[in-house]
Amino acid sequence: MVGGLFTPVGYLTPRLIMISSRFLAAAALLLFAAADVAAQETTDKPWRQLFNGRDLDGWVVKLHGHDLGDNYRDTFRVADGMIQVRYDKYDAGDFGDRFGHLFYDEPFSHYHLAVEYRFVGDLFPSAPDYARLNSGVMLHAQDPRSILRGQDWPISVELQFLASEGDGRPRATGNVCTPGTHVTYEGSQRDDHILPSTGPTFAPNEWVRAEAIVRGDHITHLINGEKVLEYTKPVIGGGVVSGYAPGEFVEGKPLTSGYIALQAEGNGVDFRKVELRELQTTE
Repeated sequence: MVGGLFTPVGYLTPRLIMISSRFLAAAALLLFAAADVAAQETTDKPWRQLFNGRDLDGWVVKLHGHDLGDNYRDTFRVADGMIQVRYDKYDAGDFGDRFGHLFYDEPFSHYHLAVEYRFVGDLFPSAPDYARLNSGVMLHAQDPRSILRGQDWPISVELQFLASEGDGRPRATGNVCTPGTHVTYEGSQRDDHILPSTGPTFAPNEWVRAEAIVRGDHITHLINGEKVLEYTKPVIGGGVVSGYAPGEFVEGKPLTSGYIALQAEGNGVDFRKVELRELQTTE
């Protein structure tokens, strides 16, 4: 019927053909996306426990002012199934800028790291005040064997842990700190040593799960499963780090792989889990 609503069976108007084509295209995109997710799930490796719950096998200690492997007065130890940072064996006034890092002795590039931590106790009396309830995990850090005795911090980027000081002021966890590095944030390279996250403030003694999804030069921070910060293109540069071997500080060198390290900055910390799964290297 010309001009009516009747369309003969087997005949599609141009409008119906256009709608059908769009539907098929959308369906194809959904199928491709599902296939991509499936490929991601099958090619990413399972979680690997970097901490075995018994000892520091596979880890190496580096404290400022000490040789590699010198774990001064058991700063890092294992007890009750946890890696602990403790200063109870130090003498009063003994901190002496002994900033410490416990390195997992294997480099990574594309990975998903998860660390479960809590702060315990108070700041050691002779540690700097900014280190109160302050710790973190270093990402893309330099090889611990390249760190000199007098180098204070590893060249790296840090997923920072903080807790409330009890004064009611927000103190977001999940920031990025940049010892000897710069990162690109919101499209521009930043010189700030600390870029704040949108993470919440936690009470001391509260267990927190901090995660970093690292794909070479693209890093995302998550706190208790929520994304709190994203940045890209870490490079060597800036200040904060001192005492390094000149050949290790190459201004502008991209950091796309490196070591991870748990931090000891003057406050007690417990780590009950450190797990990692390697990710595929192509998107």
